[in-house]
Amino acid sequence: MDLLVIAIILAGLYMAWNIGANDLANAMGTSVGTGALTIKQVIIIAAVFEFLGAVVFGNRVTSTIAKGIVPIDMISSIHPDIVVLGMLASILAASFWVTLATFYNLPVSTSHSIVGSVLGFGLIAAYNGIISFSDIHWTVLLKIIASWFISPALGAIFAFLIFSIIRSLYLHRASDMPAVEKKFLFLQIITGCYIAFAHGSNDVANAVGPLSATLNVLGVTGTGVPIWVLVMGGLGMVIGMATWGYKVVETIGSKITELTPTRGFSAQFATASVVLLHSYSSLPISTTHTLVGSVIGVGLAGGLAAVDLGVIWRIISSWIATVPIAALTSAIIFVGLEVIF
Repeated sequence: MDLLVIAIILAGLYMAWNIGANDLANAMGTSVGTGALTIKQVIIIAAVFEFLGAVVFGNRVTSTIAKGIVPIDMISSIHPDIVVLGMLASILAASFWVTLATFYNLPVSTSHSIVGSVLGFGLIAAYNGIISFSDIHWTVLLKIIASWFISPALGAIFAFLIFSIIRSLYLHRASDMPAVEKKFLFLQIITGCYIAFAHGSNDVANAVGPLSATLNVLGVTGTGVPIWVLVMGGLGMVIGMATWGYKVVETIGSKITELTPTRGFSAQFATASVVLLHSYSSLPISTTHTLVGSVIGVGLAGGLAAVDLGVIWRIISSWIATVPIAALTSAIIFVGLEVIF
C-alpha cells in the first residue's frame, strides 16, 4: 500500500505537469499571439498566478473531482484498495492522453480527460458488482458535461460583445488604430494574470482531485483537501509550463484567428470570468473550451473568413475523442492494476 501511495503521488505530479504543459496556452496564448509578452515572460507570470489560483481557490473543484462523480465513500468502506487502484488508473489514463495531445500541439481539455478517466474506473467497478450503475452520480456528470458546451458558448458570446463594444467606442472613433491597440497591450497582460489565476483555481483539481480522494480513503489526510496537496499540484503545473508549455501556445495564439491586443484582451477577460464563475460553483469546466470559444468569438466579430475552420475542426475532433479515450484507457489500466496487485 505504501508503494501505491508513492505511485499515486508521482502520478498526480505527472498530471499536474501535463496540465501546465497543455494549458499554459489557455492563460497566456493570446498574449504571445499579439506580441504583448514573450514566451519567457509568459511562463514567469503564468507560474505565479496559476500557483496562487491553485492554492487559494482550488479546493472547491477538487472536492467535485474527488468524490462528485463516483461514490468513493461507498467503495472505500468495503474495498479501500479498489479506490487507490481506480484513482491511480484515472490519473495515468488522463495524463497519457494529455501528453499525446500536447506532443501534437492540440489544446485538449484536462478536465474532460480526468472526468472521463474517473468515469471509466467507475463503470468497471459497477460492472464488477462493487457498486451499481445507479450509484454513479449521473446528475453531477450531466451538469459537468452541460458546462462543457455552455462554457465555450458563453466565452464566445461574452468575448464577441466585449470586442464589439471596444471596436465601437474606441477603434472606430480613433484617428490612430495602432495607438489604441498599444494601450490594450498592458490591459491584456492584466487579463492574462486574471485568467492564469482562474485557470489554476479550476484545473488544479484535475491533478490533485483523485490524489486527495485516495489520501482521504487511506487515512493519510482528513476529509478536506490538504494545503500541501494544492501546493504540490500548483508546483507541478509551474514545472509543466516551464518545460513544455510553449507547444500549444502557438495554436491558441496564432492559428485560430489573427489576434490584436483588443481581441486578445476581450478573449482573455471573457474566459477568465466564465472560468472563475464555474470555480465558485464547484464545477470543473474546460478552460481550453472556454478560451477557444472566446478566441472564435472575437474572430467572428471580423467575419467568418477571419477564422481558420480547419484548425477549429482539428481541435473539436480532439475534444470529441477525449472522454471516450480517457474512459477506455482508465478502464484498461484499472483492470491491469487489479491483476498486478
